[in-house]
Amino acid sequence: MASTIVMPQMGYDMQEGRLVKWLKQEGDPVARGEDIAEIETDKAVVPMPASAEGVLRRVLAAEGDMVPVGQPIGIVGGGDEEITAELPPVAPPAETASTPRPAEAVAPAPAAATPPAEVKASPVARRLAAELGVDLGVVTGSGPGGRITERDVRSYQPSPEPVAPSAPTTPTADGETRIVELTRMRQAVARTTARSAQEAPHFYIVSEVDMGAAMALRRQMNESLEAQGGRVSVNDFIIKACALALQQHPNFNATFHGDRIEVHAAVNIGVAIDMGGEGLIQPAILNCEARSLPDIARASRDLAQRARENRLRTDEYTQSTFTVSNLGMFDVDSFTAIIAPPNCAILAVGSVQPHPVVRDGQITVAQMMKITLSVDHRSNDGAGGARFIGEIKRLLESPVSLVL
Repeated sequence: MASTIVMPQMGYDMQEGRLVKWLKQEGDPVARGEDIAEIETDKAVVPMPASAEGVLRRVLAAEGDMVPVGQPIGIVGGGDEEITAELPPVAPPAETASTPRPAEAVAPAPAAATPPAEVKASPVARRLAAELGVDLGVVTGSGPGGRITERDVRSYQPSPEPVAPSAPTTPTADGETRIVELTRMRQAVARTTARSAQEAPHFYIVSEVDMGAAMALRRQMNESLEAQGGRVSVNDFIIKACALALQQHPNFNATFHGDRIEVHAAVNIGVAIDMGGEGLIQPAILNCEARSLPDIARASRDLAQRARENRLRTDEYTQSTFTVSNLGMFDVDSFTAIIAPPNCAILAVGSVQPHPVVRDGQITVAQMMKITLSVDHRSNDGAGGARFIGEIKRLLESPVSLVL
């Protein structure tokens, strides 16, 4: 029986996606779960797996089309099956936006032709090129594998910023006020965080962790792992500790659904990754509960690399159940993070720094790290949050349990 392939929702607030490339052509066999197309969301280009098995009988959306979530893009059926169902056509890009964007109030620059599929460019670079009328075919990419970045597009333009010609400017001591349009990724971050802050009543719990034993164990492990090309970071220790703690406190590995919470069996820990000037994404390391510490380290490096190369899988992009956001590498002492929907908690991690502490009545120096747990009060209470963050602290201060 023929099945309709629709534009999937590959993100908490995704409302439409661009069909970047068909990986199958009409008449090609399709296996369930096999990648059938590449979809551009607000934050990444993600392969789309087929939801049915058979033959791609009909393509309903062309490469480059913006398609609302849930709208048909193709039909999979039997090779000899007659396809008679009349399905609605894909709306043109100007009609697919579910909500008007601020930039639409300003007359846009002439749009560039859709770049050829072989041109490697980030989603933000493609959108900016279209807004500025830049042909990506003549832009030299500085990203991995020659991928064109937002910076490459901007540097190619005589004016480094996409300022609307009619936008008013106000003279200042340093020159003129600039109008800087938000990238699609930054707009997505703005929508998601605003919605989370408005809908989820956050509360916060702060704890200090003595990382002396963990740092010593990390040095010992890296002496062995570096000979094999591996390495374990402080963040890998934190992810492993969270994975074990979430198994003991599963209500924090959950999603709130109004009159119930969905407690997830798998521990998929989202890792906040800075994409430079383009924004922030939080893809997940899947099944952390079954991974060793060195395996988590390998998966973390691989995830960050593929995120920057636009090679994330759909499940990594959409199935996070808990998030870790670490700013320790920026020498940040502590901070609070906004929960990443649909999670019900996020752990914010500061840097490991030497601090004076009192032990047995004596002042000594210890390697301390502050962690802050943000919790959705609809799903958990303060006492439960205290026990959960206390378990993370216990595991990090007794790190042998992380490698057993």
